[in-house]
Amino acid sequence: MSVATATARPLRRYLPESFEVTDWPALQPYFDELQARPVPNAARLERWLLDRSELEATLSENLAWRYIRMTCETQDAARTAAFQYFVNEIEPHVAPYDHALNEKLLAAPDLPALDPARYRVFLRSVRRASEIFRAENIPLKTEISTQQQQYAALAGAMTVALDGQELTLPQAADRLKSPDRAVRETAWRAVQKRRLLDSQALDALFDELLALRHQVALNAGFANFRDYMFAALGRFDYTPQDCFDFHAAIRETVVPLIDSLDLQRRHDLGQPALRPWDLDVDPSGQPPLRPFATGEELLEKTITVFHNLDPYLGNCLQTMRQMGHLDLESRKGKAPGGYNYPLDETGVPFIFMNATSSLRDVVTMLHEGGHAVHSFLTRHLPLGADKHPPSEVAELASMSMELMSMDQWATFFPNPADLRRAKKTHLEGVLETFPWVATIDKFQHWIYEHPQQTAAERRAEWVRVFDEFNQRTVDWRGLEAYKPILWQKQLHLYEVPFYYIEYALAQLGAIAVWRNYRQNPAEALAGYQRALALGYTAPIGEIYAAAGIKFDFSTAYLRQLADFVREEMAAL
Repeated sequence: MSVATATARPLRRYLPESFEVTDWPALQPYFDELQARPVPNAARLERWLLDRSELEATLSENLAWRYIRMTCETQDAARTAAFQYFVNEIEPHVAPYDHALNEKLLAAPDLPALDPARYRVFLRSVRRASEIFRAENIPLKTEISTQQQQYAALAGAMTVALDGQELTLPQAADRLKSPDRAVRETAWRAVQKRRLLDSQALDALFDELLALRHQVALNAGFANFRDYMFAALGRFDYTPQDCFDFHAAIRETVVPLIDSLDLQRRHDLGQPALRPWDLDVDPSGQPPLRPFATGEELLEKTITVFHNLDPYLGNCLQTMRQMGHLDLESRKGKAPGGYNYPLDETGVPFIFMNATSSLRDVVTMLHEGGHAVHSFLTRHLPLGADKHPPSEVAELASMSMELMSMDQWATFFPNPADLRRAKKTHLEGVLETFPWVATIDKFQHWIYEHPQQTAAERRAEWVRVFDEFNQRTVDWRGLEAYKPILWQKQLHLYEVPFYYIEYALAQLGAIAVWRNYRQNPAEALAGYQRALALGYTAPIGEIYAAAGIKFDFSTAYLRQLADFVREEMAAL
């Protein structure tokens, strides 16, 4: 794989080099031209597709920067206004043209002359998008986008005071790793009390989103928003029933493993009962691992880890640093969470996260770095749609990177004992991914199957599902007010509904990639890059096969790979 050398966007062929997205009147002539242009043969149709893709990439990158700048500083009214202007004044105009251009493509006489192997996945998605489009949903989606941003503003403004310091919630959560149980309990209670203050506002916001999403589904001819989203997300490879079966497999195979780990944790801590603030501390009683001190150190060490795996990987992050495409440290007013945002025209993504010097931050950086590498590996693909595989593939890129990089973690943990602790903790987290994903996914199915629910009914259902998969050996006595609102910390429920089961599907794939890596590192790494470079020019199963693994989430396969992780943990 060649070295990443991207420093600027490629030259445009359709839009003027000086063109910038300012308002709809500046954009409309290009959409009108695409709509009116004759496509009399396959060659002209392909040129039309490439020009349309260039226009869409320019739009996508402009929206990306507006979102990035807003989430980096949620209290900056100008940044929020710039994002909302795009959502309210540009996107609603684009949507009907997007549908019209899809219809033009599908009606083109020479469409069958296009290479079926090259365009089969793309055209499958276009046909699905055409089927579910409804003009009356355009203003509803605009309102949904606007409402979703209220979540980032509410969550980003949450802070707590501990020992005279004002801390963000990610900063306060670091104290849950303290060997001092009183410190952990104080921090945990402070965070939950702060969340409780805004719980009714977050309930009200979710009620609004639920009503809007349900109406979108009804307008498109679906019984509920779940069924609509399976179509909108292009889930051609599995059904809701497959998800339910996967939940059951997780409950049967992984939840008992987590129960046993928690019982061992209780024994190691010497406590008669585990409490919620006992789950992140190292049970050996040692202080939290501190793998870095600053965001710059985190980045430098991650570049070293990537470079040791493959110089190409390290150069990807070097390029991002040179271009200023990173914002890593937690601070007040910054939106929660972390993401890698692809920049479709430039081809060099942006990584955003809330680092506070923990092991979790290292894993997040490696995870988002895996997404970033994926962006670099697909930047050569001609169509923008080719660069955006479904999340079952995108998360394979990130989660595989977490696991394959572990052989290089001495960069962060030069002490062998610390290195073992870090690996063991991460592998426990890998297993814990499955119950938590099952919880969020099963909860979402219920939410959208019951659109008339009250906030009280929603909270009760959350507790039921939570207790089915999580913390079955943990004592919640006296904390009953907090458990029903735990779901509100999951930004996916507010901002990207139904984007979650993919984490568990991809986690299985990542374990399989890692198992291959343990047997033949060079071959597994080559397969990983080969699969990612396909983007979305092949179905999910073929992309997984290119990586040398199966797209399989049966009970037997889950048990096999969970046992492999357990064996690796035992070997530490």
